[in-house]
Amino acid sequence: MPIETDVTPGPAGRSAAELDDVDRAILAELRRDGRMSIRTLAERVHISRTSAYARLDRLLADQVITGFSAEISPRRAGLGTSAYVLLTIEQNSWRSVAKALRGIRYIEHLALVGGDFDVLALVHAPDNVALREVVLEKIQSIKGVRATRTWLVFEEDPGMGPQWG
Repeated sequence: MPIETDVTPGPAGRSAAELDDVDRAILAELRRDGRMSIRTLAERVHISRTSAYARLDRLLADQVITGFSAEISPRRAGLGTSAYVLLTIEQNSWRSVAKALRGIRYIEHLALVGGDFDVLALVHAPDNVALREVVLEKIQSIKGVRATRTWLVFEEDPGMGPQWG
């Protein structure tokens, strides 16, 4: 998922879409099973199929829903080494650094953060040799990257996340 860099605030400084109870119920159902049919979705949130199609189209157009994907266990898919890589970058280099990072295999997620570091990258690699290549050869060679710090992940579990329904 791309990191938003150009968000236009709406009324009163809001950048998020207004969601009603039905929209939140749709999001909750799709988080549980993104493969369900529109008919099943409509039945579960107690609206017509026409309304379900219209609301889903609006949620997609408003980029509230940015896509549909499978949840994959990195470890079971052969990516047994995980790490958070924290980067310090040169001022005003975020866009070019982010573009370069998005092109590196095994980087799953990027975040521009505040604090002692500027960027947080989640890496899922097959082993320590691949992780070393990602950090020391790929990331550290990007123009604008001043320093990195790598934190190995010993175990991962999903959090509760937002409760949409």
